[in-house]
Amino acid sequence: MALAHEIAVNGEFRIKPVELPEDSLEKRVKDIVHKAFWDCLSTQLSEDPPTYDHAIKLVGEIKQTLLSFLLPGHTRLRNQITEVLDLDLIKQEAENGALDISKLAEFIIGMMGTLCAPARDEEVKKLKDIKEIVPLFRAIFSVLDLMKVDMANFAVTSIRPHLMQQSVEYERKKFQELLEKQPIVFFTDSLDFVTQWLEEASDDLMNQKYKNSLPAAGGAAGSGDATMLSPVAVQNYAYLKLLKWDHLQRPFPETVLMDQSRFQELQLQLEQLTILGAVLLVTFNMAAPGISSQADFAEKLKMIVKILLTDMHLPSFHLKDALTTIGEKVCVEVSSCLSLCGFTPFTTDQETVLKGQIQAVASPEDPIRRIMDSRILTFLETYLASGHQKPFPTVPGGLGPIQKELEEVAIKFVRLVNYNKMVFSPYYDAILSKLIPWRPTEGTQFKGFRSLKELLWI
Repeated sequence: MALAHEIAVNGEFRIKPVELPEDSLEKRVKDIVHKAFWDCLSTQLSEDPPTYDHAIKLVGEIKQTLLSFLLPGHTRLRNQITEVLDLDLIKQEAENGALDISKLAEFIIGMMGTLCAPARDEEVKKLKDIKEIVPLFRAIFSVLDLMKVDMANFAVTSIRPHLMQQSVEYERKKFQELLEKQPIVFFTDSLDFVTQWLEEASDDLMNQKYKNSLPAAGGAAGSGDATMLSPVAVQNYAYLKLLKWDHLQRPFPETVLMDQSRFQELQLQLEQLTILGAVLLVTFNMAAPGISSQADFAEKLKMIVKILLTDMHLPSFHLKDALTTIGEKVCVEVSSCLSLCGFTPFTTDQETVLKGQIQAVASPEDPIRRIMDSRILTFLETYLASGHQKPFPTVPGGLGPIQKELEEVAIKFVRLVNYNKMVFSPYYDAILSKLIPWRPTEGTQFKGFRSLKELLWI
């Protein structure tokens, strides 16, 4: 279930080649076994006359691998492979001393070039430069392993639409089975954490407790009439609250538990974007008006700040220290840009003020940081409520410099949320029907997509 879920929610899911740690026991054993095999092959081919037992077995494996890459319509290529790599004929040629192993290798390389993805053309081309048989076969198997990974990823892409259709029902069924085994699985008597999560979202919307930190998903700020709340609005608001979750102190809702690490990653990315956006905002406000319009400079400054915030997710990272460094670097870059553009350079007092404003961003209560945080969440809420319609909604003021990064996070967030809704909407509807008043004619079923195909294109 975990693999199917990963493919469904992660549009960038790719199978990667297995890479064992350099000093691991597994890698040492693998290297020893492989060395022994290739040494044996080298010994056999060095005999007079050469022995081709191992070589023929390798050709047989290569043949099966090449055939596995073919689609049902590749009849001509299938016939070519079967005819040229006929093991019985190859054995007869070997027994009669007429086997040309180099010719077989040339055919294999040519067929690999025909079947490989464009990204592998360079690796296949390099095979033609290897003249010794043993190193050549070793390199052929290495490239074939990469081609297997490419084929697996192609298969994943091909079956994703069908897998999505099955995955929703499958996950809901498995979750219900786990739910029936409570409290062994969830350590609760029912969906207590989900109920609490949705209840808090409903209360927050009605009372507007957090209007300065989270956007109201039910409509305009200050609209606290409970009868105006809809289940979809409460759900959207609840998902936004997951981006502010205290993962160390609060249990995560049961229905999103499988995606907790993904929400944590999104939360960290948004925190970094909030700091980045706040630093750029105070910098451009302090600098001359023409500075922010310098596209190259703005991008360079953004990259500098992003690099210095790269380790923000690590426990050893100290935001205050990083912002002190950022302040120094920003002042140097701004002064340089002002000089090149012919503007009046920063005075010492102006640099001190800018450094102080940048360092102040370290506090969650900093006004600039809170504004950036609120506007980022407003953008996410608007995009979520729009049903992922493109183009993106207008970016709130001040977020222009981080628009690209914000849209990338928005796509991941909305894809994750909408898939979760598709799986667990019956549970949410049942809980929300007891928490908030609503008119049955409005309907509560998830309507973010007309089809699963739409979700795939997020």
